[in-house]
Amino acid sequence: MVESVDDSVGRLMKKLDDLKIADRTVVFFFSDNGGLSVKEGPNTPATSNAPLRAGKGYLYEGGIREPMQVKWHGVVKPGSLCDVPVSSVDFYSTILDIAGGKAEPKQIIDGVSLVPLLKQTGEWKRDAIYWHYPHYSNQGGKPGGAVRAGDFKLIEFYEDGKLELYNLKEDIGEKKDLALKMPDKVKELHQMLKEWRKSVDAQMPTPNPDYKPAKDK
Repeated sequence: MVESVDDSVGRLMKKLDDLKIADRTVVFFFSDNGGLSVKEGPNTPATSNAPLRAGKGYLYEGGIREPMQVKWHGVVKPGSLCDVPVSSVDFYSTILDIAGGKAEPKQIIDGVSLVPLLKQTGEWKRDAIYWHYPHYSNQGGKPGGAVRAGDFKLIEFYEDGKLELYNLKEDIGEKKDLALKMPDKVKELHQMLKEWRKSVDAQMPTPNPDYKPAKDK
């Protein structure tokens, strides 16, 4: 599948060259989620996202940290790197900015333009990035939400309200839960997550009164 993606991207880039529009076309390459870390069926074997934890369907880094590349002729320097966390919700604002367009007057914009990062000039700041996953995944993930602010990331599990805190700079594999050691940071990020959910009117899961846990045989 990776080879097929490479071939397809190659055909796309060649077509831009053939049409002589490559120098005025910006290309974003971005995955929709992390790699599958569990076996889903006979034709979908598990893969490894090491050193990241878990994978697709989970709020750990293995599920939400994806590869991203941008080709912008004459602007993005070939081979350059940027370690600032961004999100797919930023693409809309970025494309508007690049194209010189404007959002509708009453339109709510979730993302932030990445142009300063792509040009490596100017100020760029965002307080946090948020995730909301209010359902179960067929990979084993459970309903929850997450917020990343700086090096710290908080995960809230909606089933029982459990909170986990990680310092991604020091612990990219999310092996050391710091929630008990840093209660003030947990409180700060949890409050940010709750306020964000309220601001976007995020739908929360509701208890199922008819649920009956499976009994061990």
